[in-house]
Amino acid sequence: MYFHGTSKVNQKGHLEIGGVDTVELAEKYGTPLYVYDVELIRNRARGFKNTFEKLAVNAQVAYASKAFSSIAMINLVNEEGLSLDVVSGGELYTAIAANFPPERIHFHGNNKSKEELEMALHYQIGCIVVDNFYELELLDQLCKERNQNISILLRVTPGIEAHTHDYILTGQEDSKFGYDLQNGQADIALEKALASKYLDVLGIHCHIGSQIFETTGFVLAAKKIIQKLASWNKRYSYFPKVLNLGGGFGIRYTVDDAPLSPSVYVSEIIHEVREQTSLLGLNMPEIWIEPGRSLVGEAGTTLYSVGSSKEVPNVRKYIAVDGGMSDNIRPALYEAKYEAVLANRPNDKVEETVSIAGKCCESGDMLIWDLPLPKADCSDILAVFCTGAYGYSMANNYNRIPRPPVVFVESGKAQLVIKRETYEDIIRLDMPLIERSVIETL
Repeated sequence: MYFHGTSKVNQKGHLEIGGVDTVELAEKYGTPLYVYDVELIRNRARGFKNTFEKLAVNAQVAYASKAFSSIAMINLVNEEGLSLDVVSGGELYTAIAANFPPERIHFHGNNKSKEELEMALHYQIGCIVVDNFYELELLDQLCKERNQNISILLRVTPGIEAHTHDYILTGQEDSKFGYDLQNGQADIALEKALASKYLDVLGIHCHIGSQIFETTGFVLAAKKIIQKLASWNKRYSYFPKVLNLGGGFGIRYTVDDAPLSPSVYVSEIIHEVREQTSLLGLNMPEIWIEPGRSLVGEAGTTLYSVGSSKEVPNVRKYIAVDGGMSDNIRPALYEAKYEAVLANRPNDKVEETVSIAGKCCESGDMLIWDLPLPKADCSDILAVFCTGAYGYSMANNYNRIPRPPVVFVESGKAQLVIKRETYEDIIRLDMPLIERSVIETL
């Protein structure tokens, strides 16, 4: 079994994370429980940031908070000197509540509301990543009404899509995000943005995919964008201060995954940008990237209590846990795969292959198919690895199941950073039905 970060088997024969016994965590906080290895998050953040510093490149490493957003997580991001991506008013509100420096906040999204843009302007955030003509015009109008300037990045689609080991090069990107680089949309957007007296076109942004295990896609995207920037430099006398090449850096979910280290991704990106700008006689822009999953994904482990089991002769054995698609919807949503062990006896001999079922009233609520395990019963704790990204952030109250708590562990200490929801929390916003006689009089 491959252990991530500080995870190991301790002297009690239990899974330990951040110097803390996971069995003791389950006893203290209950299950399901998200556990985050803070040291691993710090190391990943520094892996990205330090590579830029060693190669003497001006840069911003912005945590894509959609992967996991909470006040404590934003505090940690700030401690490590990262910038922050948000994609909604709620994520921006969380950042402000965490006292994150607004000048290091970047606001993404393909359909930002007027209220969200006004919120961003009110807090004078670092920049807004403009996604479409509607937003460009709305933002310009709001700035005019407030007599306020704002820095922006224009999001473009370079015609490259990358996922895992595959990348696709197309003439025109079919995406809900950004201005197409090939069909003239990006040129028109730049013209409009440069014509505004309120919008400072700080740079260009692109995002080519997710869970990417190679650098080819990033290299191709950088090359295509810089070639376009060379033509813009001649045509508009414009060259961006910032080139944001997004995120999507892969992590190891299972033994089949082989991601690169943060330093390799960054080094290859820097090399290509330097080479292309040098060939074209252009200045080296500041490079921004947006790791999200790659910072927190492997740092998260979810602990479950084992419950019922069911054996279908000559087919499979099901073991159910006290969570499921309500705390990790990724397997049901797109067949995401995970590895797991029994936290209370990870070194025990494997005796059977089972499938881990969730407790939600859906036949598709399956967390892991065909997992090798020792014989398990209701005294056991199942630890599912690599749930730090899009676990809590996509958690839900299906079947009115409360969302689990979140604990940060580091240097032998545990801190509760998000409380477990209660049944009272679930009904807190509910309103009773008004009697028909009262409605008719309104």
